[in-house]
Amino acid sequence: MKEDVLILAIESSCDETAASVVKNGREVLSNVIYSQIALHTLYGGVVPEIASRKHIEKINQVIEQALADANVTLKDITAIAVTYGPGLVGALLVGVSAAKAISFATGIPLIGVHHIEGHISANYIENKELEPPFVCLVASGGHSHLVVVKDYGEYGIIGRTRDDAAGEAFDKVARAIDLGYPGGPKIDKLAKEGNPNAIEFPRAKVGDNEYDFSFSGLKSAVLNYLNGCQMKGIPVNRADVAASFQKAVIDVLVEHSIHAVKAYGFKQFAIAGGVASNSSLRGAFEERCKKEGIAFYHPSPIFCTDNAAMIGAAGYYEYLRGVRSGYDLNAVPNLKLGER
Repeated sequence: MKEDVLILAIESSCDETAASVVKNGREVLSNVIYSQIALHTLYGGVVPEIASRKHIEKINQVIEQALADANVTLKDITAIAVTYGPGLVGALLVGVSAAKAISFATGIPLIGVHHIEGHISANYIENKELEPPFVCLVASGGHSHLVVVKDYGEYGIIGRTRDDAAGEAFDKVARAIDLGYPGGPKIDKLAKEGNPNAIEFPRAKVGDNEYDFSFSGLKSAVLNYLNGCQMKGIPVNRADVAASFQKAVIDVLVEHSIHAVKAYGFKQFAIAGGVASNSSLRGAFEERCKKEGIAFYHPSPIFCTDNAAMIGAAGYYEYLRGVRSGYDLNAVPNLKLGER
């Protein structure tokens, strides 16, 4: 019987301070998240300096709580996995510094993990049967990527956003219709009260790459619609705007993703990232994948937003591949998937 691998994972790339203990890559023993959403809501979005300071306050508490919840000590830990990019440089540095300090003090091996790789690996936690190869859509506030997962730790990006990420567009449109921050969940909720076919917003295609995304034109179309209504004295039905905008985003994400799955000849598709918790997006993918005979996987909402359990899952497979990081590991805010 092989010995269990316990990964202590740390995530601090944006405004969640998180730590987790993950067993053998797929069993979460603890998952502690300190969210700063209430704090940043006051400013309408994440303020990097405030995020970094709050991470410093909370990082040790969160790590200690994760170990306690898992009923383990550092002596039981096989390796420490930490997000080192991409993300906010100050926020990343807090998690990386904590992980390096613990590794140095204990001799436990250190593994730097790519944040997007973590989001993709979140699918392994609850879907024990899922194994590469498959196509994964990573959609969040900072990323809209279509990724071919060739094997554990081996990725090929076939599509990406040319401008705004999907989650970023959600936040900007939510602000425009006075929903506030964070925009994604609020638009998802309000859209249920609206008519998704009330307003015809554009669906952008990128000429030189059929898998790339562009959402800035859609965002501009929504703003132009709102300005036009204001100038003409026409009342705005916010629920219709939310529903129509959301449908335009979902249509593009679904079309590009399913096209990629079929073109690459796969029978498995997964979604990940904060936008993956959108109920209408999940419903659209479930319906389309069922129609196309494609197995559809998605994490629970708690594993869609930033968390350390997903970093632990990714870290486990990096550990098995022999990946180890030195004490020169640094935060890399613009880290590309597949780079080391």
